[in-house]
Amino acid sequence: MIGRSGKWRGGFVAGAVVCLLMILGLQLATSVRRESQTWDEANHIYSGYMSWTHADFGLNPEHPPMLKLLATSPLLSLPLKVPELQDRYFKEEAFLGGKDFLYQNDADMILFRTRMAAATLTLLLALLVFLATKEMFGTGAAFIALALLAFEPNLLAHGALVTTDAAFSCFLFATIYAFYRHLKAPSVWRMVIVGASAGLTLAVKHTGILVFPMLLLLAICEVVRYRVAAKGKSEAVTGSGKQALKLAASLVTITLIAVAVLWSFYAFRYHARPNGLQLNPSLAEYAQGLKPHEAAIVSTMARWHLLPESYLYGLTDVRLTADFHTSYVLGKIYAHGVWFYFPVAFLIKSTLAFLALLLLAVAAIATRRLKCWREILFLIIPPTLYLLLAVSGGMNIGVRHILPLYVFLSVLIGGAAWTFIRQNPKWAYAVLAILIFQAVSSWRSFPSYIAYSNELWGGPSNTYKYLTDSNVDWGQQLKATKRYLDQRGVKDCWFVYFAEGVAEPSYYGIPCKPLPTINTLWVNQQIDVPPSIDGSVLISASNLSGVEFGPGSLNPYEQFKGLRPTAVIEHGVFVFDGHFQIPLASALSRVQKAQNLLAAKEVDQALAEAQAAVALAPDAVQPQIMLGDVRGAMGQAAEARSAYEKALVLAKTVEPEFQVRSIPSIEQKLAYK
Repeated sequence: MIGRSGKWRGGFVAGAVVCLLMILGLQLATSVRRESQTWDEANHIYSGYMSWTHADFGLNPEHPPMLKLLATSPLLSLPLKVPELQDRYFKEEAFLGGKDFLYQNDADMILFRTRMAAATLTLLLALLVFLATKEMFGTGAAFIALALLAFEPNLLAHGALVTTDAAFSCFLFATIYAFYRHLKAPSVWRMVIVGASAGLTLAVKHTGILVFPMLLLLAICEVVRYRVAAKGKSEAVTGSGKQALKLAASLVTITLIAVAVLWSFYAFRYHARPNGLQLNPSLAEYAQGLKPHEAAIVSTMARWHLLPESYLYGLTDVRLTADFHTSYVLGKIYAHGVWFYFPVAFLIKSTLAFLALLLLAVAAIATRRLKCWREILFLIIPPTLYLLLAVSGGMNIGVRHILPLYVFLSVLIGGAAWTFIRQNPKWAYAVLAILIFQAVSSWRSFPSYIAYSNELWGGPSNTYKYLTDSNVDWGQQLKATKRYLDQRGVKDCWFVYFAEGVAEPSYYGIPCKPLPTINTLWVNQQIDVPPSIDGSVLISASNLSGVEFGPGSLNPYEQFKGLRPTAVIEHGVFVFDGHFQIPLASALSRVQKAQNLLAAKEVDQALAEAQAAVALAPDAVQPQIMLGDVRGAMGQAAEARSAYEKALVLAKTVEPEFQVRSIPSIEQKLAYK
């Protein structure tokens, strides 16, 4: 009788777990089918496909290859058109090649296949959360944690995208959980599993390197706990010393296994590119932008081939790009990262249910209701260390960068909530009500999970007021934009699209003419822009915020922030109708044209475009610099100097905090003249 009861209970548990995983998978599949590519996805997909078919790991070295290889594995049997390599700057090669690869083929089919492959890791993560919580706190706690995660809008937003955040969360958690199991019952096989998981963490994202200090801290805590529990007995001190040596040996072995796994994803080849192809620029050139001690470390590791070239290149890129991101939080633009970005983003983007249950977990620990200290440390130390890195890192472009916090804290919440329920069954009603609210709050944002914010901040329709980029608008609304335009019969329109240049609105039949963005200028997408425009103007929330160009007069689309939109498409694309003056946007397009003409030695035409740009935006820095460049090329040193001096004054007086990076180049031009 007991055996039958146990089998029935086991079957019920397994069925319930499968049901929740199916609900999670269904939400992921149905939401991403309605989304066009996000900013990075074409880049990742193209890179992964080229890694499979050409063993080329140099197209997207900013990210290790594991997730990209997994996501693109369903494409290998398809007859796809592949763009030719053009030996461009490595980011341009990957992003522009990715754009061509995606849209020269069936983009929707490629996106869905690769996204569903990536989503398998999100489902694996959810299963690991259930298993870990069950082992740490019991079956009831495991269901609470799994239910919480299955309706977590931030996981739903990124769990089926061909990006690294959910995959990294999966393998980081897997590594910590595997180490927990190894410490409970040490064995060679458990140690190997820890090493393999750590290697997969490294192979997904460069911040995976943090797994080693996490494991070290947890090992130290284990030794300290052992000594405290022994209450200072001499034999216990000797035992703790032996334990420390064993743990040190385990960590060394885990590290070696992890590095071997990382190398395996680069086919155990140091060079990033095959057949004599070179990175553009080379690793040595690119690393020159680092601080001297950082560059020395990279060059030493490269000289001795301690890590793959592509991986070292990515570490260099992560370090360099962190210093060049502006931040947008609580409606204000900052020229640099701010320490409070992620704490604020966490409060805005987390469900009220999650926050309430997190407070319950804090109360459980503070009142010693939850006293499983090994488990508590394993669930607090890794996310705390990761959050500290994020806070100090300066790359404030999305709560997705702290996605692992939701994973670890969900397990802790499950354990704490179950502790309260066991002590007083009436707590079950409160916890169930909170979980239902979690599901309802999450469902209300479907399919726009990326734009989710909780009810205290006004929900997803108001997220753009406080945050931007992948918190709201990552360029994913092209399908919804097409539906909006078709329903209203709009043909005459303009589009300031966040992913313009790396995505293709015309693929979906969107008739709007593009307007300049930082991205179009970066990829040198030539756009003819008149000083004034009529009709419907669509502006992505990220562009409307001004986070890329800068605040106030630096933003070509600043005037639209004070206008009431005709409509807002999926919380991320604002529609304005009427007649609008856009002189700065027009001037920037003429600067770009002048730059291209100057490169082609068509100096007279370049001068005409530069002069027109200055006439349109006399108080903008870029037109003055361009005019100086053209005058200099014509041998008119005095006129060039005058333009540069005007540019320098403007850079130092008009939002100088956001133009400070242009000052050294202007001063260098003046010194040369």
